[in-house]
Amino acid sequence: MSYERFAYIYDHLMQDVDYDGWLDFVNRQSETYAAEGKDILDIACGTGELSLRLAGNGYSVTGIDLSEDMLVMAQQKAQERNIMLSLFQQDMSRLELQREYGLITIFCDSLNYLEKEEDVIHTFRGVYNHLKKDGLFMFDVHSLYKVSQIFMNQTFTHTDDAVSYIWDCFPGEVPNSVEHELTFFVADEKTGLYERVEELHKQRTYPVLQLTEWLAKEGFEVLDISADFTEQPPSDDSERLFFTCRKK
Repeated sequence: MSYERFAYIYDHLMQDVDYDGWLDFVNRQSETYAAEGKDILDIACGTGELSLRLAGNGYSVTGIDLSEDMLVMAQQKAQERNIMLSLFQQDMSRLELQREYGLITIFCDSLNYLEKEEDVIHTFRGVYNHLKKDGLFMFDVHSLYKVSQIFMNQTFTHTDDAVSYIWDCFPGEVPNSVEHELTFFVADEKTGLYERVEELHKQRTYPVLQLTEWLAKEGFEVLDISADFTEQPPSDDSERLFFTCRKK
């Protein structure tokens, strides 16, 4: 997976994404389960949209992402808004920072980009090691229903003056996985011509029981599982699953 050029059109494509929904979720769960302070590690922070919202709500935010280009954009936004973010380029499955946090998050189905089971386990272990005692870990993942019924063998399209795309979804090589073949046509502001950009993104998800077993083995207590930005438990047609866990 490459985000090198994708980073620069990411925000345009994500402008309707419910970042405020993730912010509300963090605030609600932090209050409900008595978070250990307002210091937060936002893993897979991307171009910083959620990190900036968290910082604007009184959190002390550290963000990490695999993509240097995403982090450059996040830093530019932070400087323009006079907001302090600490940003580092890291692989979430190889987390190595020199401090602990009261809260750690992995949102926007970023965990689904880990293609190997051991990488998910390593990520949970790294999160545990970087949490304060009784710290909270929140993340979301695609449901099995979304991968098998919403994505699989489907084509999505979008057209506007700035960016158009064709998004084809195919079964992945391992169970409960999908490959997204993305073809973008990005307008050049000077010439008006369109540049073609191609990306292949792979995602994999897991049954809730498997995730909860891995979390328990790494020392987490699963406090809550909900769906689709609501406070309701998952149903058969839920698309996004939210986990709230505590470091035992």
